Amino acid sequence: MSAEPLPTSDVIGLTKVAPFSRRGFMTASAAVTAGYTLAAGPVRADAIKTETSGLATGDVRIKVADDEMPGYFARPAGVSNPPVVLVAMEIFGLHEYIKDVTRRLAKLGAFAVAPDYYFRKGVDLTKVTDIPQLLPIVNSKPDAELLSDLDGTATWARSEGGDTSRLGIIGFCRGGRTVWEYAAHSSTLKAGAAFYGPLVDPPNPVWPKSPTQLAGEMKAPVLGLYGEADAGIPVATVEAFKAALAADKKTAEFKIYPGAPHGFHADYRPRYRKEAAEDAWSQMQAWFRKYGVLS
Repeated sequence: MSAEPLPTSDVIGLTKVAPFSRRGFMTASAAVTAGYTLAAGPVRADAIKTETSGLATGDVRIKVADDEMPGYFARPAGVSNPPVVLVAMEIFGLHEYIKDVTRRLAKLGAFAVAPDYYFRKGVDLTKVTDIPQLLPIVNSKPDAELLSDLDGTATWARSEGGDTSRLGIIGFCRGGRTVWEYAAHSSTLKAGAAFYGPLVDPPNPVWPKSPTQLAGEMKAPVLGLYGEADAGIPVATVEAFKAALAADKKTAEFKIYPGAPHGFHADYRPRYRKEAAEDAWSQMQAWFRKYGVLS
């Protein structure tokens, strides 16, 4: 089943941004060499790079319902039974920023895995050069298939020695929406952290319910991290979702960062906001420790 390029709130937030100076950014060729996708725009020369010392990292193949799904993992070397954290990517594919996030999580003691769940389309999203080319691919991903792929990723991590009794999920942009969807699906998830994930979807037959429509079905506590200046996800939408969760007595907390745009944690992009990003990362760690994902 296909889907038209829809004006999803994450894409609106990504594309509506104030002008910026291009000083301090990599050339396009340098960005590609470093493993970033060009569709995301110019890449900051000072993007965070987490070293692999003390970690086991690499590309993997994950058995899912109908195929083998590519992925990337990072875990602390020589540590038995580390907690498992699934990393839900943006629409840009499994590029360097998402891989670096898995390494950051591994430095915190987690067995982090980022599945490349758009792989069935046969297109390397990291090589796509503009967002309109991405939308027919990412918007046609059925939620049912997505959730099954995440379950398969957790199963793979458990088979590799990860402790899925301490299962967490973190996601950014479209992956933030995935966090909410997975929290409504999984009975084994301990906690999630959603960075500026869309809460209301445009009509799409392969997305039966938006996060807001799933408020009453949430099975795990989720931390929502949002930007006040997000052009695609208004604060009023976040507050309405927060109220719906509270009405259904679901465990969730939200932090809205003043002046922060969509994608404020993406340290490789112009919209990166260091203070908000660092605080959000600290909030995520505290949340995961509170609910038993991290020690």
